[in-house]
Amino acid sequence: MIRDERIPSDELQRIDEEIRSNWPTGADVDFEEAIEYHESLPEHKRFADVLESADKPLLQPRAGVPRLDDQIELLEYLHQEGQADLLPTTIDSYTRDNEYEKAQQGLEKARETGDDTLNGFPAVNHGVEGCRKLIDAIDAPIEVRHGTPDARLLAAITFAGGFQSFEGGPISYNIPYTKRHGLEETIERWQFVDRLAGAYTERGIRINREPFGPLTGTLVPPSIAIAIMLVEGKLAATQGVRSLTLGYGQVGNVVQDVAALNALKKLGNEYLPDEVVVTTVFHEWMGGFPPDEARANGVISLGGMTAAIAQPDKVITKSPQEFQGVPTKEANASGLRTTRQVIDMAIEQKIDIDGIAEEQDLIERETRCLMDTIFEHGDGDVVQGTLKAFDSGALDVPFAPSDSAKGAVLPARDDDGRVRIFEWADLAMDDDIKEIHKARLSQRATTEGRDQSFRMVADDVDAISDGKLIGRPQGDV
Repeated sequence: MIRDERIPSDELQRIDEEIRSNWPTGADVDFEEAIEYHESLPEHKRFADVLESADKPLLQPRAGVPRLDDQIELLEYLHQEGQADLLPTTIDSYTRDNEYEKAQQGLEKARETGDDTLNGFPAVNHGVEGCRKLIDAIDAPIEVRHGTPDARLLAAITFAGGFQSFEGGPISYNIPYTKRHGLEETIERWQFVDRLAGAYTERGIRINREPFGPLTGTLVPPSIAIAIMLVEGKLAATQGVRSLTLGYGQVGNVVQDVAALNALKKLGNEYLPDEVVVTTVFHEWMGGFPPDEARANGVISLGGMTAAIAQPDKVITKSPQEFQGVPTKEANASGLRTTRQVIDMAIEQKIDIDGIAEEQDLIERETRCLMDTIFEHGDGDVVQGTLKAFDSGALDVPFAPSDSAKGAVLPARDDDGRVRIFEWADLAMDDDIKEIHKARLSQRATTEGRDQSFRMVADDVDAISDGKLIGRPQGDV
């Protein structure tokens, strides 16, 4: 039975040797030599140090293309023209599914044709040498961003290749991403990733780990997202990770988003061990975007204003071409500059908004309910508590494709556009909190002259892409 226990050194080595045998580039990983390479990197490329010492929100886009030279060119452009503080390497879908042979075929075709035949950078296929060429070429810290349920080989190669930050986790890269992998399986796989990061950390190379905060990216109630961030943070800390960036995805109501980011930082420092440095990352809107760039820039600007008020340590930006799919490098840089402009104009202003403290208190109460039920389900063990809580529905994520979550919880916006819970199912929550949600949704229903129903949920999912925050009925109800 899997538990929240540190992987012993001999077991770490055994798993490491086994997973590196799954693809030829795994043979090039040498832990001791990798430590020497990391030690040779200048301070301004050390991800955790740069992030933790920042005095204002740092900006980071998403970006990944298959060929090494193109990836270098793309990141250099985003660093120079987009003024990105931190840079990503987004991994391709075949690698995320551990289909390295298909990734290799796509990479070879990209080299032959010059086309982007993969939707990201196949780091496993480029191997340690290719990763280091990328790290050496770019004058800023770079993070691996992916979406991989089993990221063990990817972690082994990219850590050895010089990357010092790695996104994802066993819940946040399972529940929103896959039906094929059970939660117990992904927790066990990610214990290796975190233990490997911990092994580097123990040698003085602090690998930053970043659980994926937006989850399904669709009206996720803040307390659910924060509870899962705390669980993944605790699991990583057990394995020796000491730099953790807890994530949160914008829901669009400024009061609720600022309150949630405040609660995330406070609860992260409360629930995680003292030796862990906790930072936060704010993801700009992850749902549907308006189809034209002018209105999309409005959505991005709202994210920038929210970040200026809440001041998370990092912001993951979006581009005005989100509606079209993968943005051009120019559009990606434009989203960075838009966000930076708004933050730089607003961050020195004293902006007081009524209701933040009250909303933060509610989010914290909700999150504690969920954490308490996890501890109760597992008799104090976070792994077992998480598995049993998801199995019973006491912990749940809305709109989840994974069979590991019931996906029975349904959110809807209240009359101010804050995300509330319309259908609780078996989610563990105090009755007085449920009454608050019910009353605020009832107020919206009265305003709109309709009953509370699933129609509200569906309307809210599409609202921002339609140019609104709340999915109000149009015309006759």
